[in-house]
Amino acid sequence: MLDVLYETRLKSLPLLARGKVRDIYAVGDERLLIVTTDRLSAFDVVLPDPIPGKGAVLTAVSNFWFERTEALVPNHLLDVPLESVLPDESERRQVEGRAIVVRKLQALPVEAIVRGYLIGSGWKDYQSGGKVCGIELPGGLKLADELPEPIFTPSTKAEVGTHDENIDFDRARALLGSELAAQVREVSLSIYREAARYARERGIIIADTKFEFGVDENGRLVLIDEVLTPDSSRFWPEDQYQPGTSPPSFDKQFVRDYLETLDWDKTPPGPALPAHIIERTASKYREALKRLTGMELEPDRV
Repeated sequence: MLDVLYETRLKSLPLLARGKVRDIYAVGDERLLIVTTDRLSAFDVVLPDPIPGKGAVLTAVSNFWFERTEALVPNHLLDVPLESVLPDESERRQVEGRAIVVRKLQALPVEAIVRGYLIGSGWKDYQSGGKVCGIELPGGLKLADELPEPIFTPSTKAEVGTHDENIDFDRARALLGSELAAQVREVSLSIYREAARYARERGIIIADTKFEFGVDENGRLVLIDEVLTPDSSRFWPEDQYQPGTSPPSFDKQFVRDYLETLDWDKTPPGPALPAHIIERTASKYREALKRLTGMELEPDRV
């Protein structure tokens, strides 16, 4: 039987928020329990159909990258057993493999996006003016071309049901302050370069990705949320990459491509997904996990 979790129902902890994918609970005043569900959002709209096992895949992939990037930036993970915050076995069983205990931090109001290839909204911006988030790019680039160097292209953080807005670095500086904005850019580019090199050795191109950061009580930058997952990144199979076309992917771009064929205005409510789209998407998420980490989820969790 497929393990599917669309929405958590924990009674022992106060629910703080339900995001597009994650349910967040308070664990006292200084810690949070973050549960990654199987919800899927596309074009900033939460779709009605979950992707079985997706939350477990995202949690495993994120935890893998959190560990690999510790030398570059601290992260919000705490080494706290789930039993200590969810002593009730039935509640624990509901979220096992999908839940992490983290430090409660002040989240920054900017999403840190790094692009190594010209695709998505970056391609649209380039077509209209030769720039992406105010960064001038060489002329004559094709769809999905690799950029001369990865670029930092921040965006605002949208509420559920609304759209993120690409911004230039000057706007990021206004929101974060010059020193913090520069640090976010430097750290984001460093993580991306290291991860892209690692993934390329395993047959995956990371076309672009999104990071989120917070600051602790001392103003220290901390990596939060998720890291380099199929939800926050575009993963392309290297052996099928061809500039000039939109490559197939290991991420939710597969769902976006399907949704683009529908007569849907990209506002809530989202359309239902056919069974074959759900099954193929779940398979792509699991393949990304295996290629990147070597891990496979237990059958009863996928």
